[in-house]
Amino acid sequence: MEALEPYKPILPFEVLAENLGRRPEDIVKLDANENPYGPSPRVLEAVASYPYYHIYPDPQQEKLRKALSRHVNIPMENLFVGSGADELIDLLVRLFIEPGDYIVNFPPTFGMYEFDAAIAGGRVYDIRRGKDFSIDAETAIERMKSLSPMPKILFVTSPNNPDGGLLPPSALEAFLDLPLLVVVDEAYNEFSGADSFISWVPERENLVVLRTFSKWAGIAGLRLGYGAFPLPVLDGLWKIKQPYNVNVAATAAGIAAIEDREYYERTIRAIVSERERLYRELQGIPYLSPFPSKANFVLCDVIGRDARELKETLEEGGIMVRYYDKPGLENMIRISVGKPEENDLVLEKLRKMA
Repeated sequence: MEALEPYKPILPFEVLAENLGRRPEDIVKLDANENPYGPSPRVLEAVASYPYYHIYPDPQQEKLRKALSRHVNIPMENLFVGSGADELIDLLVRLFIEPGDYIVNFPPTFGMYEFDAAIAGGRVYDIRRGKDFSIDAETAIERMKSLSPMPKILFVTSPNNPDGGLLPPSALEAFLDLPLLVVVDEAYNEFSGADSFISWVPERENLVVLRTFSKWAGIAGLRLGYGAFPLPVLDGLWKIKQPYNVNVAATAAGIAAIEDREYYERTIRAIVSERERLYRELQGIPYLSPFPSKANFVLCDVIGRDARELKETLEEGGIMVRYYDKPGLENMIRISVGKPEENDLVLEKLRKMA
């Protein structure tokens, strides 16, 4: 455990403001894939008017799960809610992984799969993505079959973080033929225009699909995620979860967000439109090579200059972006999609630095 590297989270507004000597409202925060529009007025009203904060929450979140069942057209019995999708990843690892067991990971990708496996004493079998961040499913399957013991869980993100690419349905079909649990993390699905794999879950014995309210619903600070699970997996999750893992404010916000479809359809369209504009404009900056994305961010290869210095220069101007320098992400930055005026500011600054 002493050798375990801690997960490095993005700093919140108030800490950034203090570190930079700026007011929070003067920071353009494009480093954590948050929804710049925030929650709908109906969500804010639901949280403000909730009358039972002095009472413990429903340990089974039945009202929220019923709303989710209507939202994603999945039986309530297959749905499980957590304090963010991160908690669901942690619970799955606790349920399936014993010391020495393998999980399969497709880096570069979200770091929590590897983090939680390490806490459980598991081993991570990395199958690296191609230079375009694609997955060669056939080669991956052959490599997994050569392992002893066979991995217990395969984690794959679609759209992938940090590049925004999608997993082809044919690759998922192939993975589901393996004797392991396949977990598809769809944290950014609402921005993708692609069909969710969540409808597959009731007919599959080894498929889990995770979703979150953090991105599309703009309530990352309330920590609310959910997933669709095969019933035998759910039996285990109900046994090991904390009784009151989802607080009443998050529950009220989640129900209100589901009910306010018009607001969120509008803000999602705005984010997707700005993502496409941001991608086009970044292509015109000579030292950046952006990757096409189906999420709410754009990853850029930085060419002929130091990405860390670029990130720090933007930070000095109150603009926060994500910087990477690790295998598969050497000398890159990732820019979350902001409001039009925020995207204009970062583009203006980047052009001036050309």
